[in-house]
Amino acid sequence: MVSKLLAALGREIKGLHEAAYLLGTFAILSQILALGRDKLLAYMFGASAPLDVYYGAFRIPDVLFVSIGSLVSASVLLPYFIDRFNLGAREGKEFLQSIFSVFLITMISVCVVLFFLLPVLLRILIPGLADGSHFNDLLVSSRIMLLSPFLLGLSNLFSSITQMRQRFLVFAASPVVYNIGIILGILFFYPTLGIPGLAWGVALGALLHVGIQLPFMASQRLLPRLSLSVNWSGVRSVIATSFPRTLTLSANQLASFFLVSLASLMAPGSIAVFTLAFNLQSVPLTVIGASYSSAVFPALSKHFVDGNRAAFLEKVVSASRHIIFWVTPMTVLFIVLRAQIVRVVYGAGKFDWSDTRLTAAVLAVFIVSAVGQSMVTLFVRAYYAEGKTSRPLIINITAAVAMVLLGYLLTLGFKYIPLFAFFWEELLKISGQAGTTVLALPLAFTFGILLNTLFHWVMFEHDYPGYSKPVLATAYHSFASSVIMGYAAFLGLRVFSFFPLEQVWGLFLQGFCAGVLGIIVGIMVLVMLQNQEIAEVWRALHHKIWKEKVIVPEQEAL
Repeated sequence: MVSKLLAALGREIKGLHEAAYLLGTFAILSQILALGRDKLLAYMFGASAPLDVYYGAFRIPDVLFVSIGSLVSASVLLPYFIDRFNLGAREGKEFLQSIFSVFLITMISVCVVLFFLLPVLLRILIPGLADGSHFNDLLVSSRIMLLSPFLLGLSNLFSSITQMRQRFLVFAASPVVYNIGIILGILFFYPTLGIPGLAWGVALGALLHVGIQLPFMASQRLLPRLSLSVNWSGVRSVIATSFPRTLTLSANQLASFFLVSLASLMAPGSIAVFTLAFNLQSVPLTVIGASYSSAVFPALSKHFVDGNRAAFLEKVVSASRHIIFWVTPMTVLFIVLRAQIVRVVYGAGKFDWSDTRLTAAVLAVFIVSAVGQSMVTLFVRAYYAEGKTSRPLIINITAAVAMVLLGYLLTLGFKYIPLFAFFWEELLKISGQAGTTVLALPLAFTFGILLNTLFHWVMFEHDYPGYSKPVLATAYHSFASSVIMGYAAFLGLRVFSFFPLEQVWGLFLQGFCAGVLGIIVGIMVLVMLQNQEIAEVWRALHHKIWKEKVIVPEQEAL
């Protein structure tokens, strides 16, 4: 049975259609498991100090993974491996062994140093949990989670080989088993080990993430070994390619780290509320923004290499229009239906109505940045396709600094300016709610993302005059229809208030029916405006999509 399963996972997938649909199916499954994971945590802890400890323990390992683990990401290594293995199996294996050895020594060395420095670093970086009764759990959990960036970095390295050999099932199943490991930690490790048991679940998920790839690597005799004989020329090339990308990712990660540090100084449960809302607001980015950006990247790279600026601009405009067309109405629906969404996804057990109200308010502020986050992802891919890695790096660092400063200033505003706090509490309908200072953090994040979007947009318009006009036309149609759609959904909440709202299924039906009503009204408005995107969607629905050539989004390459 096990051998058959491993053989199925290692099966080569040559068909473009099969690979694309497989990756899409497993991506959806992974998202479902991620929401299930968060719901279990919310059910067991609510927005509380223990959940703050769990999410706080991720911070330093996350930065380690983004800074060092991303150096061996598939998006960087895949072209190198293809080139080396085309020269011959021996050259490919030697290159793999060199990268593996450098990564292994570097990561182990850094993890050992961090293991001993964590007591000091956690007190500095997450000060709100430094003197509490949960600090020992925070320290132990953080130390356990140091295994995660090490194992996930190895998995990134091996996934370059599995993708090169078209073993997409192994690649696609990795994030699924990662979430399964975390869920097992919640269900089985926590009852006996406490909060560190949750950290062991994360470590188990990371082990499964890399472990699922080992049978294929072993069958191909490609499992690398530690060697002091390193091809430093090849290693330097990889670092030179990945370094700007790593700095760009690290800027956003460090800004988020600072916001979590501020949350640790606020009311208990603030880190949990911030993280749970952030995970929900990431759905539009994952489903729409990242998908369009990944799908258009190969074409952008080709047009740039061919010197076809007109086609390059046309692709970016098309992707921008469709991102705005889809994400804008999703943003409005998230804002109007925020309480229903949060309650249905997280509401159960210890996650009470007070937690729901505060998380819904934080979600509403976060989601305003959804269009901006998606557009930034597209702009970065466009510049990477041109080989211009410094521009998004500079813009991201500037926006991250602004985010950090705003986080600090807005926190002071909530604390010392009652009128400022009252305005946001009334606007988001959480007056009288405890812990509203946490709203300063999504506000800072959203303003930082909007600033990031503006910088990228102005820069791209300067480089490609004419970009803004067709995109702004779509933005006008999408915004106008979304506002009307949102108002219709808001009225729908009143119309469908006869459902038993004290039950989760009643809230779900109320939100679902109100959302459907709003979507119908929004479509009618777009039709009346003779919107180009809605016409394209209509044609696509009447076309046999499955007979078209589906492009698997290529990995990011600089």
